[in-house]
Amino acid sequence: MKLNTLVLAALTLLGGSTFAKKKQEKPNLIVIHTDEHSFRTLSCYQELLPEDQAFVWGKGNNSKTPNIDRIAHEGAIAMNYYASSPVCTPSRASMVTGLYPQSTGAPKNGMSIREDIPTFATILQEQGYATSYVGKWHLAGHKKYAFDIKYKAGFADNRYMMTGGHAPYFKITNGEIKALGQREGEKAIKDGADNIEYVTDFFTDRTLEILERDKDKPFALMLSIPDPHTPDAAREPYKSMYKDMPVEAPFTMAPEYVSQKPGWGKSTNKDDKNEAKEFDKRSLREYFGMVSCIDDNVGRILKFLDDNDLTDNTIIVFTADHGDMFFEHNRKNKGVPYEASARIPYVMRYPKAIPAGKIIRKAYTNVDFAPTVLGLMGAENKAYFEGIDASTDFTSKTKEVEDDRITYFAKNGGWWVCAVNNRYKLVIDKKEKPWLIDLEKDPFETKNFYNNPEYKEIATNMQKELFVQLKQYKEPGLKTQPYIIK
Repeated sequence: MKLNTLVLAALTLLGGSTFAKKKQEKPNLIVIHTDEHSFRTLSCYQELLPEDQAFVWGKGNNSKTPNIDRIAHEGAIAMNYYASSPVCTPSRASMVTGLYPQSTGAPKNGMSIREDIPTFATILQEQGYATSYVGKWHLAGHKKYAFDIKYKAGFADNRYMMTGGHAPYFKITNGEIKALGQREGEKAIKDGADNIEYVTDFFTDRTLEILERDKDKPFALMLSIPDPHTPDAAREPYKSMYKDMPVEAPFTMAPEYVSQKPGWGKSTNKDDKNEAKEFDKRSLREYFGMVSCIDDNVGRILKFLDDNDLTDNTIIVFTADHGDMFFEHNRKNKGVPYEASARIPYVMRYPKAIPAGKIIRKAYTNVDFAPTVLGLMGAENKAYFEGIDASTDFTSKTKEVEDDRITYFAKNGGWWVCAVNNRYKLVIDKKEKPWLIDLEKDPFETKNFYNNPEYKEIATNMQKELFVQLKQYKEPGLKTQPYIIK
Protein backbone atom coordinates (compact mmCIF):
# COMPACT_ATOMS: atom_id res chain seq x y z
CA MET A 1 0.00 0.00 0.00
CA LYS A 2 1.41 3.40 -0.97
CA LEU A 3 2.15 6.04 1.71
CA ASN A 4 -0.53 8.40 0.39
CA THR A 5 -3.13 5.64 0.66
CA LEU A 6 -2.05 4.81 4.21
CA VAL A 7 -2.28 8.49 5.21
CA LEU A 8 -5.70 8.84 3.63
CA ALA A 9 -6.92 5.69 5.39
CA ALA A 10 -5.65 6.97 8.73
CA LEU A 11 -7.32 10.35 8.24
CA THR A 12 -10.58 8.63 7.37
CA LEU A 13 -10.46 6.54 10.55
CA LEU A 14 -9.71 9.63 12.61
CA GLY A 15 -12.52 11.59 11.02
CA GLY A 16 -10.23 13.50 8.67
CA SER A 17 -7.77 16.28 9.36
CA THR A 18 -8.81 19.81 10.24
CA PHE A 19 -7.50 20.88 6.85
CA ALA A 20 -9.58 18.26 5.06
CA LYS A 21 -12.73 19.30 6.90
CA LYS A 22 -12.25 22.97 6.11
CA LYS A 23 -11.59 22.23 2.48
CA GLN A 24 -14.97 20.53 2.20
CA GLU A 25 -16.91 23.39 3.78
CA LYS A 26 -19.13 25.49 1.58
CA PRO A 27 -19.51 29.11 2.69
CA ASN A 28 -22.90 30.04 4.08
CA LEU A 29 -24.74 33.17 2.96
CA ILE A 30 -26.97 35.61 4.82
CA VAL A 31 -28.37 38.64 2.99
CA ILE A 32 -30.05 41.28 5.16
CA HIS A 33 -32.03 43.59 2.91
CA THR A 34 -33.92 46.70 3.99
CA ASP A 35 -36.41 48.90 2.17
CA GLU A 36 -36.13 52.61 1.35
CA HIS A 37 -32.98 53.01 3.41
CA SER A 38 -30.73 56.07 3.23
CA PHE A 39 -27.05 55.15 3.23
CA ARG A 40 -26.42 58.28 5.31
CA THR A 41 -28.12 56.69 8.35
CA LEU A 42 -25.43 54.00 8.74
CA SER A 43 -22.62 55.28 10.93
CA CYS A 44 -20.05 53.26 8.95
CA TYR A 45 -20.84 55.61 6.04
CA GLN A 46 -20.92 58.65 8.31
CA GLU A 47 -17.34 57.80 9.37
CA LEU A 48 -16.14 58.01 5.77
CA LEU A 49 -18.20 60.96 4.53
CA PRO A 50 -17.36 64.64 5.01
CA GLU A 51 -19.35 66.10 7.90
CA ASP A 52 -21.82 68.01 5.72
CA GLN A 53 -22.71 64.80 3.84
CA ALA A 54 -22.90 62.62 6.93
CA PHE A 55 -25.16 65.05 8.77
CA VAL A 56 -27.46 66.66 6.20
CA TRP A 57 -30.12 67.09 8.93
CA GLY A 58 -27.86 69.17 11.17
CA LYS A 59 -24.50 68.56 12.82
CA GLY A 60 -24.47 65.29 14.72
CA ASN A 61 -28.09 64.53 13.83
CA ASN A 62 -28.27 60.94 12.64
CA SER A 63 -28.75 57.37 13.79
CA LYS A 64 -25.95 55.09 14.97
CA THR A 65 -25.59 51.51 13.78
CA PRO A 66 -22.83 49.68 15.69
CA ASN A 67 -23.85 46.20 14.55
CA ILE A 68 -24.04 47.02 10.85
CA ASP A 69 -20.79 48.94 11.34
CA ARG A 70 -19.24 45.72 12.61
CA ILE A 71 -19.94 44.05 9.26
CA ALA A 72 -18.20 46.94 7.48
CA HIS A 73 -15.26 47.12 9.89
CA GLU A 74 -14.66 43.36 9.76
CA GLY A 75 -15.27 43.23 6.01
CA ALA A 76 -15.82 45.71 3.19
CA ILE A 77 -17.90 48.80 2.50
CA ALA A 78 -18.85 49.86 -1.04
CA MET A 79 -19.10 53.64 -1.33
CA ASN A 80 -20.69 53.80 -4.78
CA TYR A 81 -23.39 51.14 -4.90
CA TYR A 82 -26.67 51.92 -6.72
CA ALA A 83 -30.10 50.45 -7.34
CA SER A 84 -30.68 49.32 -10.93
CA SER A 85 -33.85 51.43 -10.76
CA PRO A 86 -34.62 53.28 -7.51
CA VAL A 87 -38.02 51.73 -6.75
CA CYS A 88 -38.81 48.44 -5.02
CA THR A 89 -39.79 45.83 -7.61
CA PRO A 90 -37.25 46.45 -10.39
CA SER A 91 -34.40 46.81 -7.92
CA ARG A 92 -35.27 43.57 -6.12
CA ALA A 93 -35.66 41.70 -9.40
CA SER A 94 -32.21 42.84 -10.51
CA MET A 95 -30.63 41.87 -7.23
CA VAL A 96 -31.79 38.26 -7.22
CA THR A 97 -31.22 37.65 -10.95
CA GLY A 98 -28.17 39.71 -11.94
CA LEU A 99 -30.20 41.22 -14.80
CA TYR A 100 -31.44 44.69 -15.62
CA PRO A 101 -35.15 45.24 -14.84
CA GLN A 102 -36.23 44.98 -18.47
CA SER A 103 -34.87 41.42 -18.57
CA THR A 104 -36.53 40.20 -15.37
CA GLY A 105 -40.22 40.53 -16.23
CA ALA A 106 -40.61 42.98 -13.35
CA PRO A 107 -39.45 46.42 -14.53
CA LYS A 108 -42.11 48.32 -12.56
CA ASN A 109 -43.71 48.07 -9.14
CA GLY A 110 -46.38 45.40 -8.77
CA MET A 111 -45.10 43.11 -11.51
CA SER A 112 -44.04 39.47 -11.08
CA ILE A 113 -40.56 38.13 -11.73
CA ARG A 114 -40.12 35.73 -14.65
CA GLU A 115 -40.12 32.08 -13.64
CA ASP A 116 -37.85 30.90 -16.46
CA ILE A 117 -34.67 32.69 -15.36
CA PRO A 118 -32.29 31.59 -12.60
CA THR A 119 -31.79 33.49 -9.37
CA PHE A 120 -28.80 33.23 -7.07
CA ALA A 121 -31.05 31.04 -4.89
CA THR A 122 -31.94 28.56 -7.64
CA ILE A 123 -28.23 28.16 -8.35
CA LEU A 124 -27.35 27.60 -4.70
CA GLN A 125 -30.28 25.25 -4.20
CA GLU A 126 -29.02 23.11 -7.07
CA GLN A 127 -25.63 22.97 -5.35
CA GLY A 128 -27.01 21.52 -2.13
CA TYR A 129 -27.77 24.63 -0.09
CA ALA A 130 -30.72 24.95 2.26
CA THR A 131 -32.29 28.11 0.83
CA SER A 132 -34.77 30.32 2.68
CA TYR A 133 -36.44 33.70 2.27
CA VAL A 134 -37.99 35.72 5.08
CA GLY A 135 -39.78 39.06 4.68
CA LYS A 136 -41.01 41.34 1.95
CA TRP A 137 -40.69 39.93 -1.58
CA HIS A 138 -42.59 42.43 -3.81
CA LEU A 139 -42.01 40.33 -6.92
CA ALA A 140 -45.43 38.66 -7.09
CA GLY A 141 -47.94 41.35 -8.01
CA HIS A 142 -49.68 44.07 -6.03
CA LYS A 143 -51.15 41.92 -3.26
CA LYS A 144 -50.12 42.81 0.31
CA TYR A 145 -49.54 40.77 3.47
CA ALA A 146 -49.95 37.39 1.77
CA PHE A 147 -47.69 34.43 2.57
CA ASP A 148 -48.90 31.96 -0.03
CA ILE A 149 -46.48 32.78 -2.83
CA LYS A 150 -46.37 29.80 -5.17
CA TYR A 151 -43.25 30.63 -7.19
CA LYS A 152 -40.34 30.31 -4.77
CA ALA A 153 -37.54 31.57 -7.06
CA GLY A 154 -35.15 28.99 -5.59
CA PHE A 155 -35.96 29.68 -1.94
CA ALA A 156 -37.07 26.24 -0.79
CA ASP A 157 -38.42 27.56 2.50
CA ASN A 158 -40.58 30.55 1.65
CA ARG A 159 -43.19 30.18 4.41
CA TYR A 160 -42.43 33.72 5.58
CA MET A 161 -42.02 35.30 2.15
CA MET A 162 -44.55 38.14 2.13
CA THR A 163 -45.94 39.68 -1.04
CA GLY A 164 -45.59 43.28 0.12
CA GLY A 165 -46.73 45.95 2.56
CA HIS A 166 -45.24 48.13 5.31
CA ALA A 167 -47.60 47.91 8.26
CA PRO A 168 -45.46 48.19 11.42
CA TYR A 169 -47.27 45.51 13.43
CA PHE A 170 -48.64 41.99 12.99
CA LYS A 171 -51.48 40.52 15.02
CA ILE A 172 -50.99 36.77 15.17
CA THR A 173 -53.98 34.60 16.06
CA ASN A 174 -53.78 30.81 15.75
CA GLY A 175 -51.07 31.16 13.15
CA GLU A 176 -53.03 33.69 11.09
CA ILE A 177 -51.22 37.00 10.48
CA LYS A 178 -53.09 40.29 10.23
CA ALA A 179 -51.32 43.58 9.50
CA LEU A 180 -51.96 46.50 11.85
CA GLY A 181 -51.25 50.21 11.44
CA GLN A 182 -49.25 52.17 14.01
CA ARG A 183 -52.18 53.46 16.07
CA GLU A 184 -54.00 50.14 16.03
CA GLY A 185 -50.87 48.20 16.97
CA GLU A 186 -49.85 50.58 19.74
CA LYS A 187 -53.39 50.60 21.17
CA ALA A 188 -53.51 46.80 21.23
CA ILE A 189 -50.19 46.66 23.09
CA LYS A 190 -51.37 49.32 25.55
CA ASP A 191 -54.55 47.32 26.15
CA GLY A 192 -52.44 44.29 27.09
CA ALA A 193 -52.63 42.17 23.94
CA ASP A 194 -49.84 39.58 23.90
CA ASN A 195 -50.16 38.56 20.26
CA ILE A 196 -48.85 41.78 18.67
CA GLU A 197 -45.39 41.75 17.10
CA TYR A 198 -43.39 44.53 15.52
CA VAL A 199 -42.65 43.42 11.96
CA THR A 200 -38.84 43.83 12.05
CA ASP A 201 -38.68 41.71 15.21
CA PHE A 202 -41.08 39.13 13.81
CA PHE A 203 -39.08 38.50 10.67
CA THR A 204 -35.80 38.40 12.60
CA ASP A 205 -37.26 35.83 14.99
CA ARG A 206 -38.26 33.63 12.05
CA THR A 207 -34.77 34.07 10.58
CA LEU A 208 -33.12 32.88 13.79
CA GLU A 209 -35.41 29.83 13.93
CA ILE A 210 -34.40 28.86 10.40
CA LEU A 211 -30.72 29.43 11.11
CA GLU A 212 -30.98 27.19 14.18
CA ARG A 213 -32.55 24.49 12.04
CA ASP A 214 -30.00 24.76 9.21
CA LYS A 215 -26.81 25.63 11.09
CA ASP A 216 -25.21 22.21 10.55
CA LYS A 217 -25.54 22.28 6.76
CA PRO A 218 -24.69 24.80 4.02
CA PHE A 219 -27.37 27.48 4.06
CA ALA A 220 -28.33 30.59 2.11
CA LEU A 221 -30.92 32.87 3.67
CA MET A 222 -32.27 36.25 2.64
CA LEU A 223 -34.00 38.41 5.24
CA SER A 224 -35.92 41.28 3.66
CA ILE A 225 -37.04 43.75 6.34
CA PRO A 226 -39.87 46.09 5.18
CA ASP A 227 -38.49 48.98 7.26
CA PRO A 228 -37.38 51.78 7.34
CA HIS A 229 -39.93 52.46 4.59
CA THR A 230 -42.84 54.81 5.26
CA PRO A 231 -45.07 55.10 7.33
CA ASP A 232 -42.03 55.89 9.53
CA ALA A 233 -43.43 54.14 12.58
CA ALA A 234 -40.94 52.88 15.16
CA ARG A 235 -41.83 50.89 18.27
CA GLU A 236 -40.70 51.79 21.75
CA PRO A 237 -38.03 52.33 22.94
CA TYR A 238 -36.94 53.32 19.42
CA LYS A 239 -39.98 55.57 18.93
CA SER A 240 -38.65 57.88 21.65
CA MET A 241 -34.94 57.29 21.12
CA TYR A 242 -34.41 60.38 18.97
CA LYS A 243 -37.41 62.48 20.06
CA ASP A 244 -35.23 65.30 21.41
CA MET A 245 -32.75 65.37 18.52
CA PRO A 246 -32.75 68.90 17.03
CA VAL A 247 -33.06 67.80 13.42
CA GLU A 248 -32.97 70.44 10.70
CA ALA A 249 -34.19 70.59 7.11
CA PRO A 250 -31.49 69.83 4.49
CA PHE A 251 -30.18 73.02 2.89
CA THR A 252 -31.30 71.78 -0.57
CA MET A 253 -34.89 72.12 0.63
CA ALA A 254 -34.52 75.90 0.44
CA PRO A 255 -36.52 77.63 -2.35
CA GLU A 256 -33.42 78.86 -4.20
CA TYR A 257 -32.31 75.25 -4.76
CA VAL A 258 -35.75 73.82 -5.39
CA SER A 259 -36.41 76.39 -8.13
CA GLN A 260 -33.27 75.33 -10.00
CA LYS A 261 -34.02 71.60 -10.03
CA PRO A 262 -33.93 69.83 -13.40
CA GLY A 263 -37.12 68.25 -14.71
CA TRP A 264 -36.14 64.76 -13.56
CA GLY A 265 -35.86 66.03 -9.99
CA LYS A 266 -39.30 67.65 -9.88
CA SER A 267 -42.77 66.34 -9.26
CA THR A 268 -44.19 64.66 -12.36
CA ASN A 269 -47.79 65.47 -11.39
CA LYS A 270 -49.70 67.61 -8.91
CA ASP A 271 -50.53 64.61 -6.73
CA ASP A 272 -46.95 63.34 -6.44
CA LYS A 273 -46.67 62.27 -2.79
CA ASN A 274 -42.88 62.36 -3.02
CA GLU A 275 -42.86 66.14 -3.28
CA ALA A 276 -42.44 67.49 0.25
CA LYS A 277 -44.59 70.36 1.46
CA GLU A 278 -42.83 70.91 4.75
CA PHE A 279 -40.06 69.39 6.85
CA ASP A 280 -41.45 66.66 9.11
CA LYS A 281 -39.27 66.28 12.20
CA ARG A 282 -41.42 63.52 13.71
CA SER A 283 -41.10 61.18 10.73
CA LEU A 284 -37.33 61.69 10.48
CA ARG A 285 -36.83 60.97 14.19
CA GLU A 286 -38.90 57.79 13.96
CA TYR A 287 -37.03 56.84 10.80
CA PHE A 288 -33.81 56.98 12.83
CA GLY A 289 -35.56 54.85 15.43
CA MET A 290 -36.49 52.23 12.84
CA VAL A 291 -32.86 52.13 11.70
CA SER A 292 -31.69 51.56 15.27
CA CYS A 293 -34.23 48.76 15.69
CA ILE A 294 -32.96 47.16 12.49
CA ASP A 295 -29.40 47.47 13.74
CA ASP A 296 -30.19 45.77 17.05
CA ASN A 297 -31.83 42.92 15.15
CA VAL A 298 -28.75 42.63 12.94
CA GLY A 299 -26.82 42.32 16.21
CA ARG A 300 -28.97 39.32 17.17
CA ILE A 301 -28.02 37.58 13.93
CA LEU A 302 -24.32 38.37 14.36
CA LYS A 303 -24.48 36.96 17.90
CA PHE A 304 -26.04 33.76 16.59
CA LEU A 305 -23.16 33.33 14.15
CA ASP A 306 -20.63 33.97 16.92
CA ASP A 307 -22.30 31.62 19.39
CA ASN A 308 -22.46 28.80 16.83
CA ASP A 309 -18.94 29.18 15.46
CA LEU A 310 -20.33 30.19 12.06
CA THR A 311 -18.80 33.66 11.72
CA ASP A 312 -15.70 32.75 9.73
CA ASN A 313 -17.51 30.59 7.19
CA THR A 314 -20.52 32.83 6.61
CA ILE A 315 -20.78 35.62 4.07
CA ILE A 316 -23.09 38.29 5.46
CA VAL A 317 -24.33 41.19 3.36
CA PHE A 318 -26.29 44.23 4.47
CA THR A 319 -27.90 46.29 1.71
CA ALA A 320 -31.20 47.85 0.57
CA ASP A 321 -33.42 48.11 -2.50
CA HIS A 322 -33.17 51.92 -2.82
CA GLY A 323 -32.62 55.01 -0.74
CA ASP A 324 -34.83 57.71 0.74
CA MET A 325 -34.58 61.41 -0.11
CA PHE A 326 -35.92 62.50 3.29
CA PHE A 327 -36.41 66.12 2.28
CA GLU A 328 -33.22 66.60 0.27
CA HIS A 329 -34.18 68.66 -2.78
CA ASN A 330 -37.65 69.00 -1.23
CA ARG A 331 -38.46 65.35 -1.90
CA LYS A 332 -39.35 62.24 0.07
CA ASN A 333 -38.88 58.57 -0.68
CA LYS A 334 -37.27 57.57 -4.02
CA GLY A 335 -37.67 57.32 -7.80
CA VAL A 336 -35.15 59.96 -8.89
CA PRO A 337 -31.43 59.73 -9.79
CA TYR A 338 -30.25 61.84 -6.86
CA GLU A 339 -27.74 60.10 -4.58
CA ALA A 340 -30.11 59.89 -1.62
CA SER A 341 -32.63 58.01 -3.76
CA ALA A 342 -30.50 55.79 -5.98
CA ARG A 343 -27.38 55.12 -3.91
CA ILE A 344 -27.76 52.24 -1.47
CA PRO A 345 -25.78 50.90 1.47
CA TYR A 346 -23.68 47.81 0.79
CA VAL A 347 -21.42 46.20 3.38
CA MET A 348 -20.19 42.62 3.22
CA ARG A 349 -18.14 40.42 5.56
CA TYR A 350 -16.45 37.09 4.87
CA PRO A 351 -13.49 36.66 7.22
CA LYS A 352 -12.00 33.83 5.17
CA ALA A 353 -11.63 35.94 2.05
CA ILE A 354 -12.40 39.65 2.53
CA PRO A 355 -9.75 41.73 4.33
CA ALA A 356 -11.14 43.64 7.29
CA GLY A 357 -11.59 47.37 6.85
CA LYS A 358 -11.70 47.32 3.04
CA ILE A 359 -13.13 50.41 1.33
CA ILE A 360 -14.24 50.17 -2.30
CA ARG A 361 -14.73 53.28 -4.41
CA LYS A 362 -16.04 51.77 -7.61
CA ALA A 363 -19.50 52.07 -9.11
CA TYR A 364 -21.75 49.04 -8.96
CA THR A 365 -25.47 48.47 -9.27
CA ASN A 366 -27.31 45.60 -7.67
CA VAL A 367 -27.32 43.94 -11.09
CA ASP A 368 -23.79 43.00 -9.99
CA PHE A 369 -24.92 41.36 -6.75
CA ALA A 370 -25.78 37.82 -7.88
CA PRO A 371 -22.68 37.17 -10.03
CA THR A 372 -20.44 38.71 -7.37
CA VAL A 373 -21.75 36.74 -4.39
CA LEU A 374 -21.80 33.50 -6.39
CA GLY A 375 -18.23 34.19 -7.47
CA LEU A 376 -17.24 34.79 -3.87
CA MET A 377 -18.85 31.49 -2.88
CA GLY A 378 -17.13 29.59 -5.68
CA ALA A 379 -20.55 28.51 -6.98
CA GLU A 380 -19.92 27.55 -10.58
CA ASN A 381 -22.85 28.09 -12.92
CA LYS A 382 -23.73 28.75 -16.54
CA ALA A 383 -26.33 31.42 -15.88
CA TYR A 384 -26.48 34.52 -18.04
CA PHE A 385 -25.80 37.67 -16.04
CA GLU A 386 -25.79 41.29 -17.17
CA GLY A 387 -23.91 42.32 -14.04
CA ILE A 388 -20.24 41.64 -13.39
CA ASP A 389 -18.55 39.27 -10.97
CA ALA A 390 -16.72 41.78 -8.79
CA SER A 391 -15.66 39.26 -6.14
CA THR A 392 -11.95 39.96 -6.66
CA ASP A 393 -12.56 43.62 -5.76
CA PHE A 394 -13.63 42.38 -2.34
CA THR A 395 -11.00 39.66 -1.90
CA SER A 396 -7.92 41.50 -3.13
CA LYS A 397 -5.32 42.52 -0.56
CA THR A 398 -5.72 46.18 -1.55
CA LYS A 399 -7.39 47.90 1.41
CA GLU A 400 -8.78 50.79 -0.67
CA VAL A 401 -9.97 49.97 -4.18
CA GLU A 402 -10.25 52.91 -6.58
CA ASP A 403 -11.77 52.26 -10.00
CA ASP A 404 -13.55 54.57 -12.47
CA ARG A 405 -15.74 51.87 -14.02
CA ILE A 406 -18.86 53.33 -15.67
CA THR A 407 -22.19 51.60 -15.17
CA TYR A 408 -25.77 52.84 -15.36
CA PHE A 409 -29.19 52.78 -13.72
CA ALA A 410 -32.52 54.08 -15.03
CA LYS A 411 -36.13 54.97 -14.53
CA ASN A 412 -37.49 51.98 -16.42
CA GLY A 413 -39.58 52.84 -19.44
CA GLY A 414 -37.31 55.54 -20.70
CA TRP A 415 -37.96 58.64 -18.62
CA TRP A 416 -34.34 59.10 -17.60
CA VAL A 417 -31.09 57.14 -17.59
CA CYS A 418 -27.99 57.79 -15.51
CA ALA A 419 -24.39 56.83 -16.20
CA VAL A 420 -22.26 56.76 -13.07
CA ASN A 421 -18.71 56.11 -11.94
CA ASN A 422 -17.00 56.80 -8.63
CA ARG A 423 -17.04 60.57 -9.17
CA TYR A 424 -19.37 61.63 -11.99
CA LYS A 425 -23.00 61.12 -12.95
CA LEU A 426 -24.53 61.88 -16.33
CA VAL A 427 -28.33 62.07 -16.32
CA ILE A 428 -30.09 62.11 -19.68
CA ASP A 429 -33.79 62.77 -19.86
CA LYS A 430 -36.01 62.84 -22.94
CA LYS A 431 -37.35 66.30 -22.15
CA GLU A 432 -34.45 67.86 -20.28
CA LYS A 433 -30.97 68.98 -21.17
CA PRO A 434 -28.29 66.53 -20.00
CA TRP A 435 -26.91 66.99 -16.52
CA LEU A 436 -23.31 66.15 -15.66
CA ILE A 437 -22.72 66.04 -11.92
CA ASP A 438 -19.32 66.19 -10.25
CA LEU A 439 -19.89 64.44 -6.92
CA GLU A 440 -16.53 65.56 -5.60
CA LYS A 441 -17.07 69.27 -6.18
CA ASP A 442 -20.85 69.25 -5.86
CA PRO A 443 -21.93 66.25 -3.73
CA PHE A 444 -25.46 67.60 -3.31
CA GLU A 445 -26.06 67.73 -7.07
CA THR A 446 -27.07 71.36 -7.45
CA LYS A 447 -24.93 72.26 -10.48
CA ASN A 448 -24.78 71.11 -14.08
CA PHE A 449 -21.26 70.79 -15.52
CA TYR A 450 -22.37 69.37 -18.87
CA ASN A 451 -21.61 72.50 -20.91
CA ASN A 452 -18.51 73.45 -18.97
CA PRO A 453 -15.56 73.25 -21.41
CA GLU A 454 -13.35 71.77 -18.69
CA TYR A 455 -15.67 68.75 -18.51
CA LYS A 456 -16.13 68.16 -22.23
CA GLU A 457 -13.97 65.03 -22.39
CA ILE A 458 -15.58 63.55 -19.28
CA ALA A 459 -19.10 64.23 -20.59
CA THR A 460 -18.24 62.75 -23.99
CA ASN A 461 -16.71 59.58 -22.55
CA MET A 462 -19.56 58.96 -20.15
CA GLN A 463 -22.19 59.63 -22.80
CA LYS A 464 -20.50 57.29 -25.26
CA GLU A 465 -20.23 54.44 -22.75
CA LEU A 466 -23.79 55.01 -21.55
CA PHE A 467 -25.25 54.51 -24.99
CA VAL A 468 -23.14 51.41 -25.57
CA GLN A 469 -24.67 49.88 -22.44
CA LEU A 470 -28.21 51.08 -23.20
CA LYS A 471 -28.02 49.26 -26.51
CA GLN A 472 -26.28 46.19 -25.06
CA TYR A 473 -28.91 45.70 -22.36
CA LYS A 474 -31.86 46.75 -24.53
CA GLU A 475 -33.00 49.63 -22.38
CA PRO A 476 -36.66 50.14 -23.44
CA GLY A 477 -36.39 53.92 -23.70
CA LEU A 478 -34.33 53.50 -26.85
CA LYS A 479 -37.28 51.81 -28.58
CA THR A 480 -39.95 54.35 -27.77
CA GLN A 481 -38.13 57.61 -28.43
CA PRO A 482 -34.47 58.59 -28.81
CA TYR A 483 -33.03 60.41 -25.84
CA ILE A 484 -32.60 64.09 -26.56
CA ILE A 485 -29.00 65.23 -26.44
CA LYS A 486 -28.63 69.02 -26.56
